[in-house]
Amino acid sequence: MTAAKPEIHTFLCRSDNIGVLIRDPATGACAAIDVPEADAVLAALAETGWTLTDILVTHRHGDHVEGIPEVKRRTGARVTAPLKAGAAVPEVDVTVSEGDGVQVGDLAAEVWETPGHCADHVTYWFAEAGVVFAGDTLFTLGCGRVMEDEPATLWHSLARFLPLPDATAVYSGHDYVLSNARFALAAEPGNAVLAERAAEAERAKAEGRVLIPSTIGAERATNPFLRAGEAALAQAVGLTPGTQPSVVFTALRAWKNRF
Repeated sequence: MTAAKPEIHTFLCRSDNIGVLIRDPATGACAAIDVPEADAVLAALAETGWTLTDILVTHRHGDHVEGIPEVKRRTGARVTAPLKAGAAVPEVDVTVSEGDGVQVGDLAAEVWETPGHCADHVTYWFAEAGVVFAGDTLFTLGCGRVMEDEPATLWHSLARFLPLPDATAVYSGHDYVLSNARFALAAEPGNAVLAERAAEAERAKAEGRVLIPSTIGAERATNPFLRAGEAALAQAVGLTPGTQPSVVFTALRAWKNRF
């Protein structure tokens, strides 16, 4: 018997964080992906009428965890966080590492360690639901800034997303879509699919929407950081087509840092 599709609610937190609630309709279990700020998460719970049972933390940065103590105090939710985050995540009940599983009611996720943005970062891949919560590793039309380790480490993490089914919904931790689109167009101006995607991002902004979630299919076709194996992207950074994707990625990420 196929499990029911999850209910997912997204909302803005802080200035550009994306808050997400995922709920299993069969059991009523509900998880917040990170807690960028308590008030926004509590307001989303009030709006939906959902009861929070879990908090799934992607990484230890303050703009993803600072609201945890208040939300846990108000809801009693169980906090699951990366083992490698150590004591930097407050109120942790369960720690997870590569290959561990988590449950939100009957919804099952696999934990991937996806370092590069920071050493403790994890991604939650709900395979049956076709949903991946990428935190600050993969953004719509972009990727996280490399803050710990080498750029090649982040490339290795990003490459894990490439084999996922086209329809996989990708939820990222921030809305950087317009700035990412401008860079993507500079890197690959001949990509017609990207040009339409950038125009869609502008329309969404005008309508008060964001292009989150994206899909893996859309990101493979338009995200320069996932396209580091393409000849056009190698040429854009002055490298020979056929250069190792990790090398192209490193050059692209350095360019984006200056963009």
